[in-house]
Amino acid sequence: MKVTQIAAALIGLSVVAGATAAERKIKVTDRYLVVPVSHKFDRVDVRMMIPGQEYMPLKVRLPADGKAEYYAFRDMEQIKGKTITLVYPDGNLGGEAITTMPEIPQSDNIYKEPNRPQYHFTTRCGWINDPNGLIYHDGEYHLFYQHNPYERDWENMTWGHAVSPDLLHWTELPTAIHPDSLGTIFSGSTVIDRDNSSGFGSKKNPAMVAFYTIDSPAKQTQAMAYSLDRGRTFKKYQGNPIIDTHEKWQSHDTRDPKVFRYGDHWVMAVNERDGHSIYTSENLRDWTFRSHTTGFWECPELFELAVDGNPDKTKWVMYGASGTYMLGDFDGYEFKSSSGKHRYTGGSIYAAQTFNNIPASDGRRIQIGWGRISHPGMNFNGMMLLPTELSLRTTKDGIRLISNPVREVESLCTSIGKWSNLSQEEANNVMRPYSDRDRLRIKATLMLSHATDASLSLDGQRIVDYDMNNTTLNGYHYSPQDPTSMELTADIFIDRTSVEVFIDGGLFSYSFGRDFAGRRGQPFEFRGNRLTVTSLELMDVASVWDRQ
Repeated sequence: MKVTQIAAALIGLSVVAGATAAERKIKVTDRYLVVPVSHKFDRVDVRMMIPGQEYMPLKVRLPADGKAEYYAFRDMEQIKGKTITLVYPDGNLGGEAITTMPEIPQSDNIYKEPNRPQYHFTTRCGWINDPNGLIYHDGEYHLFYQHNPYERDWENMTWGHAVSPDLLHWTELPTAIHPDSLGTIFSGSTVIDRDNSSGFGSKKNPAMVAFYTIDSPAKQTQAMAYSLDRGRTFKKYQGNPIIDTHEKWQSHDTRDPKVFRYGDHWVMAVNERDGHSIYTSENLRDWTFRSHTTGFWECPELFELAVDGNPDKTKWVMYGASGTYMLGDFDGYEFKSSSGKHRYTGGSIYAAQTFNNIPASDGRRIQIGWGRISHPGMNFNGMMLLPTELSLRTTKDGIRLISNPVREVESLCTSIGKWSNLSQEEANNVMRPYSDRDRLRIKATLMLSHATDASLSLDGQRIVDYDMNNTTLNGYHYSPQDPTSMELTADIFIDRTSVEVFIDGGLFSYSFGRDFAGRRGQPFEFRGNRLTVTSLELMDVASVWDRQ
C-alpha cells in the first residue's frame, strides 16, 4: 500500500478527548493495525485494550505533528470483528492517525528494500533481538523472537513468530505473546508436552508450552503460556509467575528460561545473577531449585552431544549469550564442568538458542543466533544469522564445539567457478568482477608461505584477517590444528548487510555488519607476503524472499 493510500485512509477518524488523554475505539475490520512512527519525537505511553484480554502498555514514537517517517504495523487477524480501545496523549496527531488497513503499508516493496538481507531472517518491520522458543513441531520449525512491532528500536518486548519448512524460507505470523500489566515479555523457550504432564492439552493434542521472563521495573520472574493450535495463539497461565527468586538472589537479573525433558522430569536452566541455575519439575507448573553454575550471563543453553559422532561417548555443553561455553556432565539435576570456558564464535552473534524437539531420525543440534546488525535507512533492525549444526570434535586442544551452516543452506548455493593454486594477483583478478555482488559465498584456502599475515577485504573492510605472529583471527585468538602448515580455510557468506565466516571446518566462526561508512566500491583484495590461494570457489546464493 502506498503512502498516499495511507494518508487517504486516515481521513474521518474521530477522537474522544479527555483532560490529559484521548480515547479512541476502533473496530477491527481490517487485518493490520497501522501506527505512524517518527524518531524526531520521544516515546509516549499508549494503552491498547482488547476485549477479553488485559490491557497492553506500550511506548511508541508517535509523531505529534502527524508527519510519519514510516508506518509500523501489527497483524490483528486473530481479533478481527472486535473493538479495541486506544488511550494516548490528548492532541497527539500521531495517535489520531492510528488506524486499521487490509494491507501492510508499502507491502509491494517488502523484502525488496535496498538494505534487506536476502537469505537471513528479518522481521517485516520493527526491532528483533534474541531468538526464543525454537522448536520443531508437525513439520514446521518455529522461530519466536524478541520483537518490538511498533518501531525499529528496542522497546515493548513481545514474542514475534515465524515458521519455516526448511530453516531458510520463513513466513512471519502474528505476534505470539504480548506485554501485560505484569510486564514485558523477555526471552525463553518452548516444549511439546506429549504426556500432558501440565494438563493444558491432551495426549491426542499436546500443548506447546512457552516459558518466558516477565520483566517489570521491580523484578524479573518466570512465567508460561500454552498453545493448542500449533503455536498460532497462546493463553497465559493464570498461576504466573511460576518462579520468583528476586528475594533469594537479591538481583533483578533472573531470566531466560530454557526448558527440556530429561528422563522422567522436566529441566529448566535459567540465568540468575551470576550464572545458570537448574530447576526441575514433574508438571511444568511447580519447580524446585537444584544447582547453580557461575560464570555465565543471560540466555542459558544445556544439551548433550556425541563426541566425534560416537553415541557412546558424549559430553554436555553449557553456554550463555556471549558465545563462550563449558563442557561437562549432567545428571538431570546438576551440571559439573570438566573443561572451559572456551569460545567457539564471536562478532555480532548473541543469545543463540538451539531447537527443541528435533526428530530422533534427524538427530541434529541446530542453533540460530541473533545478529546484532543494523540496516541503514530501513524500518527494521536486527537479524537472525544462518542456522548452524553444532557438534563436538576432538582437536589438538581437547574436545571442542564445532559450528557449521546446516545442510539446507546448500540448496541456495550455485557454483560460479572453481580455481586452484592462484597467486595473490591471480586470485584478485578472479574476484574483482564479483565485488558488487550483494549475495555471494566464498570458499577459500589460504597458504601463507613467507607471509606473517594474510587477509581478504571488500570495500576496505577485512573479511578474513589472520596474524601468525599474534595468533589472531579478526581480533580473536585462533591457532590452526597444524600451526606449522600456515594454512587457513574460510567459508564466507556475504549478504547485503552482513558477513559470516566459518574457519577450518567450523572450529571458529564470526560475523559482522558490512561497512556503510562510504567505502563502497572497493574490490575484493587478497593481501599478504607471497600469499597463495590454494583453492577458491565462488557461489551465488539465492534470495529466500523470491517467492514472497
